[in-house]
Amino acid sequence: MGKAAVTSASSQAGMTIAVIGAGIVGVSCALRLQSLGHQVTIYDRKGLAAEASAGNAGAFAFSEILPLAAPGMMRKAPKWLLDPMGPLSIPPRYALQLTPWLLRFWRASWRDRYAASMTAQAALMGLARAALERQIRGTDGEALMQRDGQLQLFEGDKEYQASLPAWEARGANGTRFDLLQSPDEIAEIQPGLSRQFTHAGYTPDWINTVDPKTWCEFLAGQFLARGGRIEVQAVKAIRADRASVALDLDSHRMTPDRVVLAAGAWSHHLARGLGDALPLETERGYNTTLPAGAFDLKTHLTFGSHGFVASRINGGVRIGGAVELGGLNLPPNFKRSEVLLKKAGRFMPGLDSSGGTQWMGFRPSMPDSLPVIGASSRSDAVIYAFGHGHLGLTQSAATAELVADLVMSRPPEISLDGVSPTRF
Repeated sequence: MGKAAVTSASSQAGMTIAVIGAGIVGVSCALRLQSLGHQVTIYDRKGLAAEASAGNAGAFAFSEILPLAAPGMMRKAPKWLLDPMGPLSIPPRYALQLTPWLLRFWRASWRDRYAASMTAQAALMGLARAALERQIRGTDGEALMQRDGQLQLFEGDKEYQASLPAWEARGANGTRFDLLQSPDEIAEIQPGLSRQFTHAGYTPDWINTVDPKTWCEFLAGQFLARGGRIEVQAVKAIRADRASVALDLDSHRMTPDRVVLAAGAWSHHLARGLGDALPLETERGYNTTLPAGAFDLKTHLTFGSHGFVASRINGGVRIGGAVELGGLNLPPNFKRSEVLLKKAGRFMPGLDSSGGTQWMGFRPSMPDSLPVIGASSRSDAVIYAFGHGHLGLTQSAATAELVADLVMSRPPEISLDGVSPTRF
């Protein structure tokens, strides 16, 4: 079937729009569309900020323009995969199911694809930084931001030297940073770290929110106060033809003018019903949140070679990260949280690791580390906005602006070729 015709409503305000997904991307899209005069309802099977938007590290990682699928990555992967508690793991019972995604991941790591993905990611990050500031100003949300920078830590000169091309690429795309070459220099920014970390890169413009769940709830509160609605209902299917688009909900069918699919790790199931078999997989991320007083954390810490970070959440410390490619249905393996916490205790010797709360969330990830933002193949009335991987919070405000441009049939601020659903 060809793509459905779009009615003249696409260039008008006052449409009815259904947003599927009440995470940070869906809420941001809904708020942006509402600001343009549309009547917007969010539908989510579990409710507001109930999945990855509740427990992520709270970082707006605008400097992270390098795709995970990098040249040489596949040479490192087998070593990591042999360690079931390492920074990258695949549960054996999920390996066969994951093979098609891994083949695309491998192809994305070739130098031609890698360079194109980094260019697209850099453009999206540039927009994301500006879009977040517009979102903060538009909602008076500055009180929920922490502008404390980030330290990316390295053990020894060899690891530091290997990172320099990445810093050069970040600098070429406008990221400010300082390179630190001694434990004493590091301690001036973050005291109390193990002296095994001899080098670091400091990005002073890095931003965190005080709590990602609180930030999402704050934006949703603005949306509701301005007349929006959030309904806890599962969307069973999206139906589109040349005349209309419809949603099959738990209780009934409804026919909005437009649909935005922003359901994170569950999005590809609904997209498949529209004829779009998009290669989305689920990175399961683990963390432990420690109460206030656990450590005097001055800045966001990234332990890159160990695959985890430490961030300040509501005055406490969240230790989390790692990549477990395990889908949506396997039970969580909280030994991963425990391993990360033990490592953090060695790297941050004064850390009080008692009283923590464990969490596991599903990151919706594409093989090339780029989201899917664009119209479905069936109809321009259905816009996709998912697959952000680790960067959903970071890119949420930018995604909202791009989705609004698509809904309003306006030229987007950046090229969408790199994030198009058709790139696969």
